Amino acid sequence: MAEGRPPSPSDLTAVRKRLGRVGVWFMTTVAEISAEEEQQGAATIEELGYSTFWFGEGPDTRESFTHAAVLLSGTERLNVATGIANIFGRDAIAAANGANTLADAWPGRFTLGMGVSHAPLVNPRGHDYTRPVSTMRAYLDAMDATKFGPPLPEAPPRLLAALRRSMLELAASRAQGAHTYFVPPEHTRRAREILGPEPLLVPEQAVVLDTDADRARAAARDYAAFYLALPNYLNNLRELGFSDADFKNGGSDALIDAIVCHGDPDAITERVRAHHDAGADHVCVQPIARTFAEQVEHLRTLAPVLVG
Repeated sequence: MAEGRPPSPSDLTAVRKRLGRVGVWFMTTVAEISAEEEQQGAATIEELGYSTFWFGEGPDTRESFTHAAVLLSGTERLNVATGIANIFGRDAIAAANGANTLADAWPGRFTLGMGVSHAPLVNPRGHDYTRPVSTMRAYLDAMDATKFGPPLPEAPPRLLAALRRSMLELAASRAQGAHTYFVPPEHTRRAREILGPEPLLVPEQAVVLDTDADRARAAARDYAAFYLALPNYLNNLRELGFSDADFKNGGSDALIDAIVCHGDPDAITERVRAHHDAGADHVCVQPIARTFAEQVEHLRTLAPVLVG
């Protein structure tokens, strides 16, 4: 993609079709199992009909590009997407070549989600987080200037992790769209307004498959605690009307219910539909459970209503 030039609508139509309407998202539990176990789970998720497998990257997880290769090699049709590859984890040339290598080996099955992460996770690694939007723009410039030698059937689509206006605008102009995280449908509506009608919008939605509200909220608070300690998420939630009081004691019921959907399959389906109605192209569902095996079983229960 040429510098500063958004992808054409026809390109985006193909990417939308590839990603599908509903995918899955994983983070912590996949860091606790072997690569073989994760491959087996991904193969099951593929059989259940989910279109795309998203995964995060942190200081104690698998590295994004090799992780994607593990999942792609263990499945036949499943799309694999980084959600996100931290730009401070590798320079722009390595990121461009890594993404292109995956697109070369598994044509049409890899999507590069990339982002600046968070100051508390980046600065201890010796990096400077002071100007994240400018840093991302310069990183994209360097990626676009990289010349990949081997023949490439198709360049991989890229999405930027974005929450607020400046990064969303960059995602609209320099990528195929935005991947949002820890957001309610109201944020999806606002993000769509900023992006405009064409760029892709891919929110993550955490879910707890449990009809006991107290138990479900307790699980949701355990999940949310890490994110409620990160300024980027708090600033975004403030823009959505939440106050500092909502961030105390693990999060108010209103905040937890807005971010993490809990209940039966119909309630979860309704929340996913709310994101679609607000402008999402693809929603990646993150089941909150104690183990990866439990997460896969929850996705099995949800598959008939989420992917039909």
